[in-house]
Amino acid sequence: MPGKEFLAASDLNIIITAILIGTFARIITLKEDFRQYPSYPNGYLIHLITGFVSASLGSVALPALLSKNFIAVTFLSLAIQQFRDVRKMEKESLMDLEETEYTYRGKAYIDGIAKTFEARNYFSLVVALVTSITIKIVPFKGWVGIIIGIAVGLLLLFLLVRISKGKTIGDIAQVKTGKIEVKGSELFVDGMFITNQLGSDQAQKLFKEEGMAVVITPNENHFRINLENFGQRQAVLFEATRTLGLKRYHFTRRDFENGKVVVALVPIKKDMDAFIEVVKKCPLLESVKKPNSVMKTNLKGR
Repeated sequence: MPGKEFLAASDLNIIITAILIGTFARIITLKEDFRQYPSYPNGYLIHLITGFVSASLGSVALPALLSKNFIAVTFLSLAIQQFRDVRKMEKESLMDLEETEYTYRGKAYIDGIAKTFEARNYFSLVVALVTSITIKIVPFKGWVGIIIGIAVGLLLLFLLVRISKGKTIGDIAQVKTGKIEVKGSELFVDGMFITNQLGSDQAQKLFKEEGMAVVITPNENHFRINLENFGQRQAVLFEATRTLGLKRYHFTRRDFENGKVVVALVPIKKDMDAFIEVVKKCPLLESVKKPNSVMKTNLKGR
């Protein structure tokens, strides 16, 4: 009928509140950390827009069902496909950048990053959906119901972030400075043979004067499954060179007897504290097979 509203004012309040909370969920999980990804500002903009769209889809699902507009709900299936496209876009973008970096991220690391960005769009959708459902079903109306819905949405966001929080190398291993020794063309770190590729006097001098190395020692023997994985070691090397730069040479070797992993390089910025910190914060890749004790998540934090 002419003049009839498509949405009641109460439904409109629910949708707007759910969109805001769902978008906030994407904002709070989109942060530029020590890995410098996503890039600012264009990378931010792309993910914030997809987060807003996710929140919008989640917020209108309940009003659409209540109004028997089942066609509108089918957009949720379209959203899932769009989120998969976000993963595909991230993967292709990072693969295209591989040749421009100091070292390769590696396919395993790229796959983990892409999955993370896809999952965080689901955060926005689920938080918006639960917020709208809560506001609708609570016996309180007006601002009281909205505040309760916001509180439930934020609590859900907190739980989702904790549950999805991955482990880092610092959680399963000790990272310490390695002592570099150059004997002719051979490089040793803490007595462990690394390479014999330092054939020139310049290379030997460069590593003696500017080389840095860290030794990663697993806290338990079964953590070697994670640390000795090639994709994991490549991710560590990438983060180290991304943070410190790379002047020349980079190596990663593992000790087959005790499971120690060595990362050695000649950085642009010589900062051992930063080197140790970035290795500790390097995430454990989801594609690496993990023991159950590694996968356990504490909702209260670490």
